[in-house]
Amino acid sequence: MTTPGNTVDLDGAAEHAARLLTALGIPCNTESTAATPRRMAKALAELTAGVHLDPARHLKVTFPAEGERANLIAAVDVPFVALCEHHVLPFPGRATVAYLPTPGARIVGLSKLARLAEELAARPQVQERLGQQVVDALGEHLDIQGAACLIRSQHACMTLRGVRAHGASMVTTHLTGALHADPARRAEVLALIPSPS
Repeated sequence: MTTPGNTVDLDGAAEHAARLLTALGIPCNTESTAATPRRMAKALAELTAGVHLDPARHLKVTFPAEGERANLIAAVDVPFVALCEHHVLPFPGRATVAYLPTPGARIVGLSKLARLAEELAARPQVQERLGQQVVDALGEHLDIQGAACLIRSQHACMTLRGVRAHGASMVTTHLTGALHADPARRAEVLALIPSPS
């Protein structure tokens, strides 16, 4: 969440990036690389911009229910890019964000579900926490019977280094309330697992 005085120090970050790159033996003194530390700092600031935002704000604007029957509401295959907090490498993926409103309860616009996932992803993350944060926010701010966040992503820390499992995906599922407890609802939601990117 943004607080007064909470700003990004791009100059300081660029200085540290230059020291890091130099320590790794990567020169930053050629015509091609002189601006690399600043570009690196700007890229990391963009990928972590969510630390300065309150993604739950998107759930505060609601609309009247369109009927008394509770039907599943889902945004499927929402693209995101998160930054692994363990290796500072990206993990792009897709999320399905869904909730089952309480009958007659107010609902939120579909674009807000996508924004919630995108902004929670835009910070140093782990996939398991990201899914939990999404369902927690839905449960805290909406009158619902259950929530779900299904994520499929490819982690560069696993595909480009270490085990180098090229093409491997990680899938996580977070389901609460009726979407977890009711077998029919659970199956309905799990059928919406994001497709491979």
